[in-house]
Amino acid sequence: MNPAPIRKKLLAWYRKNGRRLPWRGVADPYRVWISEVMLQQTQVDTVIPYYSRWMQRFPDLAALAAVEEQEVLRVWEGLGYYSRARNILRCAKILVQDYAGELPKDVDKLKALPGIGAYIAGAIASIAFQIKAPALDGNLKRVLARLAEFKLPVTGDKSSRVLRNTLMGILPESNPGDFNQALMDLGATVCLPRTPLCAACPLTAECVAFQKGCQNELPVKNKKAQIPHYQVVAAVIVIGNKVLIDKRNSGGLLGGLWEFPGGKVEASETLAEALQREITEELGVKIEVGESLGSYNHAYTHFRVTVHTFNATIREGDPHPLESEQVEWTQISRLGDYPMGKVDRLISLDLQKSKFSSLRP
Repeated sequence: MNPAPIRKKLLAWYRKNGRRLPWRGVADPYRVWISEVMLQQTQVDTVIPYYSRWMQRFPDLAALAAVEEQEVLRVWEGLGYYSRARNILRCAKILVQDYAGELPKDVDKLKALPGIGAYIAGAIASIAFQIKAPALDGNLKRVLARLAEFKLPVTGDKSSRVLRNTLMGILPESNPGDFNQALMDLGATVCLPRTPLCAACPLTAECVAFQKGCQNELPVKNKKAQIPHYQVVAAVIVIGNKVLIDKRNSGGLLGGLWEFPGGKVEASETLAEALQREITEELGVKIEVGESLGSYNHAYTHFRVTVHTFNATIREGDPHPLESEQVEWTQISRLGDYPMGKVDRLISLDLQKSKFSSLRP
């Protein structure tokens, strides 16, 4: 693979066709870092408003490091993969304490920070510091697999090493950040997963897959496993104008977010039986399960859930956090102050809008 024409053609294409994004054209390492973390497994159009709100609230690293996790989660709410937000805050506090409030220029030091892996470290180093470092994401893997006719599955450590070395071989010494971003944009807008727009690609003469007519067969991917679907129950326990919520443990899924208590339905259980068991295990109280308040569907990366909600009444005991960090009776009107996952936010909005007629005061 001859790197010279690839560099020349791709950078010329990027200057004319590169996407105009709010984090582009700035060398501020903080802004590069935040944008790249947000873009992990998230579409650009989804990220843009979150990035804008984030920068309004946390304009620099010092402002971010000074706040608590709950405030960060509130700003992040709806973007998903909440460990990203928690790691950003952890990282910011480390940078203020150990790095004089600045991101290090060294790739290995960047990778040692919470939530910064090889890809983000390469993106920060190349875009913000103009260091020749590969930023190998899914888009780049696809482009490189076609350019080099890479016939192994692109996932896995071995393939990543090979493709990273391939990228290093064509990455220029000057403007490496622009080159990485040009490859990202080519993958996002032209070298598409299923139907690449080869007629619009500046690299057809250099693309081995195109020359051999096998571009639609690459990249090779491992067969996806069937995604499980879980049944989940949640209790809406209201007394007057207050509702009971609890805060999830920080280490797990949706860690640090607030929820309506409940959990997964086990085999052979009815929904009511599952909810009674979960509330006893989670809060140490016994409940009477009332009428159904409806169901909510949501898809995560590796599984799907249907959440069945019920009106419930405490019959014995006082709620306390057995399997969560905190329990709170809060004003229904204040539910928006608590960061929540997608399903729990939908339940809270329906409760605030009085859609649950049986729970109206």
